[in-house]
Amino acid sequence: MNHHSSFDTRPTAPVRARRLLSAVVATFAIVLGIAGAGAATAAADTVIATIPVGPSPFGVAITPDGSRAYVTNTAGVSVSVIDTATNTEIDTIGVGGGPFGVAITPNGTRAYVANLLGNSVSVIDTTNDTVVGAPIPVANSPVGVAITPNGSFVYVTRVGTNLVSVIDTNTNMVVDTVTVENGPFGVAITPNGTRAYVANADDDTVSVVNTATNTVVGAPIPVGINPFLVAVTPDGSRVYVTNRNGNSVSVIDTGTDSVVDTITVGTLPEGVAVTPDGTRVYVTNSGGASNSVSVIDTATNMVIETIPVGLSPEGVAITPDGRRAYVTNRGEGTVSVIAIDQCPGSLCFDFGSLTGSGSGAGSVFS
Repeated sequence: MNHHSSFDTRPTAPVRARRLLSAVVATFAIVLGIAGAGAATAAADTVIATIPVGPSPFGVAITPDGSRAYVTNTAGVSVSVIDTATNTEIDTIGVGGGPFGVAITPNGTRAYVANLLGNSVSVIDTTNDTVVGAPIPVANSPVGVAITPNGSFVYVTRVGTNLVSVIDTNTNMVVDTVTVENGPFGVAITPNGTRAYVANADDDTVSVVNTATNTVVGAPIPVGINPFLVAVTPDGSRVYVTNRNGNSVSVIDTGTDSVVDTITVGTLPEGVAVTPDGTRVYVTNSGGASNSVSVIDTATNMVIETIPVGLSPEGVAITPDGRRAYVTNRGEGTVSVIAIDQCPGSLCFDFGSLTGSGSGAGSVFS
């Protein structure tokens, strides 16, 4: 009797090929694990370029298309424009005295620069890198700048007072003033545009501003010593605040407006930025003992990496694709460019010389 079916049940060639490939990959991984070559390691970021700019760079902002970075040179009365494709300075724009904070409108056509010593805000047309009109008068040492997601309003902190000025981008005039606590410095706005979080450097608090009414909501939130700059996660659920003299970062839950965690970082933390996917926070440690950037995993609120950069790092901004971080080094007039590791999650697999292109599982079959 013929026990064989008239139908051929063997896998087709493409199916067999896929199964063979899967088996080879699995065996390859097991062998590497046994040999120690496939051990998981923490994702490592690397400084890939150092760009000379003007004296004492502080603020940095990147255009929505990621093609340009705008850097304020506080001692140079100027803004440097960096081409992110070549990582070179391609232009220098004269602004007011002591430019500090800088922010770019969501459509990428304007950059607003707070001039600390000039008591003004300069507006730059990013299509031709020229200043538009006369500086906007904003008294008492303007420093921090944040723009609403719809591009309609600019919030400017005035560190010499307890005030935040609100500028209408249609008229480039101050249309409102919000009273917060003493020494407002950093400011960031939630992705839905309903709240602005203001770090009050002299009061060790953060004020929450309702942007619809331009009034403070609730009591000031106690944070660490000398809160400096602020960043909000893309989902709007958390606010990260650098405490400059506390060597820490406070984490605020925006649902309750209370501190839910405090993270120890390097000395004199100042700048802070969140990756577009919300998984990492980059913090500049400006103290001479550090001169580094701390990388925080937002899932655990733990520092997972420390990256050496230039002298006195201040500002930090991340490209929209999450692949680069730009860090201003005030002490040496440069910008460090950090390549952000793109390994899945927080781990990479090092396959050694077998990959031909360094670590990362993706390079095996690319």
